[in-house]
Amino acid sequence: MTDLTQDLLPEGLEDRLPQSAAAAARIQRAMLDAMAGHGYDRVRPPLIEFEQSMARRMDGVRTRKLFRFVDPKSLRSLALRSDMTVQIGRIAATSLADAPRPLRLCYAGQVARIAGDMLDPRREYQQVGAELIGADSVAAAGEIVELAIASLEVAGATGISVDFTLPDLVDTLADGPLPLDAATRETVRRELDAKDAGALVDAGGAAYLPLIHAAGPFEEAVERLAALDNTGALGSRIKGLRQIAERIKGRARLTLDPSERHGFEYQSWFGFTLYAEGVRGALGRGGTYRIGGSGEAATGFSLYPDALVEAVKADEPMGKRVFLPLGHDRAAADVLRAAGWRTVAALSDSDDGKALDCTHILSAGAAKPL
Repeated sequence: MTDLTQDLLPEGLEDRLPQSAAAAARIQRAMLDAMAGHGYDRVRPPLIEFEQSMARRMDGVRTRKLFRFVDPKSLRSLALRSDMTVQIGRIAATSLADAPRPLRLCYAGQVARIAGDMLDPRREYQQVGAELIGADSVAAAGEIVELAIASLEVAGATGISVDFTLPDLVDTLADGPLPLDAATRETVRRELDAKDAGALVDAGGAAYLPLIHAAGPFEEAVERLAALDNTGALGSRIKGLRQIAERIKGRARLTLDPSERHGFEYQSWFGFTLYAEGVRGALGRGGTYRIGGSGEAATGFSLYPDALVEAVKADEPMGKRVFLPLGHDRAAADVLRAAGWRTVAALSDSDDGKALDCTHILSAGAAKPL
């Protein structure tokens, strides 16, 4: 008796069948083309690196997310990448350390994590992104947000929305007008993330309550945030948010949640999350940060288009297919392929074009409907 479990895949992993694989390839290609068009050069880091090197590049990356094993050559711990951003930071700090700044790089590849989460059990992701290295300014942040939107647009995403945040907001206020000790800061961050007003007060963060309400559609939310800034501690950040919003005005729905920290473990003053209509969950995140090890400023984003692939794969065109019978005209077949046709050649007399999903047959040097 055949064991039906022997071909099962591990939890959170899946095969991409032709329709899905075609959509994934098209989306990745379209995104990378958009980034290249804006001057971003592609790099391709390896799938596996030394764990120590990978983990130290950004504070937000924890080794608990990494698949780890021992290298039989060096006897050092290796890790399967869970985030390509840290690898781009390493490349910028080493091989491209002397390259002119600002340095514009883009990348695409698969990443894997030990476990998914409650909302998404997936453990392997397609990651596509861009990093603008050597610049920490409103202009750099605006370029990155605009490029992220453009990358989603060319991939077929519609109804795009961008949610801004200020990842260092609590630290900025706690170091100035609303002082908190280190332990209380962590609790206040957690309760702000949870939007739990009662727990926030109990934690000693009553002064931070208005931040819960300074969220929503961008124009209204940024006005509420500005009204809370009696000391001007947030003046430059609020001005920066408004300039970025003006740059992308009309291209996406804009919202603001100034205290949001989920997914922004290593970002500094600015962060954003991307969504699209008909796609479950976030499609990507980005913001400003400093590269671990070198301390160089950078701004970038990472897109995870798997959910977009799932949303569009049913409508993914697979191309025109023409059946080539035995003894067909090879020169005519070459002409069809050059014109964008996909050809399926018969291997025996029993092959049937319709059964092989062909809509046309090569006859008398031309494609004719079956």
